[in-house]
Amino acid sequence: MIDPITALAGIQSAVALIKKVSKTVDDVASLGPVLGKYFDAKSNATKAAVEAKNSGKKSSMAIAIEIELALDQAARFEKELQLLFMQAGKIDVWNKIKQRAAAMDVEAAQLARRQKEAAARRRKEMKEVMEWSFALVIIIIFAVGIVWGGYELMQYCQTTGNCRR
Repeated sequence: MIDPITALAGIQSAVALIKKVSKTVDDVASLGPVLGKYFDAKSNATKAAVEAKNSGKKSSMAIAIEIELALDQAARFEKELQLLFMQAGKIDVWNKIKQRAAAMDVEAAQLARRQKEAAARRRKEMKEVMEWSFALVIIIIFAVGIVWGGYELMQYCQTTGNCRR
């Protein structure tokens, strides 16, 4: 599990790196690799906050504060990024980036939902297989009992001669 504080520090260091690099480059396209680091750090921080919430080791208030502060910082920084793209005359590129990111988020959510549904189907199928297997074992035991009982009855009849034909 990623520590939320470490993940948030990753965002802060990525922001600092982008700000430093943005002062030295001529074109916003040169920021691509460091922007990727920022958005990776943002994604890691979000996942870390969710993991911390699900772990039950932190209070809801502590997690809410961490998430909201991180989201606020990210929103402010993304406005600065948008301004950089505007100043470079590349607002259309920024808008396409945001659209693509939104589409990828939707795809990821759909994939996660499909995987969850597939796992639920597999669990249901396994449960059904186990139920049928159990029923089959009971039927086999019952059938073996009947055959064994019939065999024992025939043996008894042959040895004692008391059975009617």
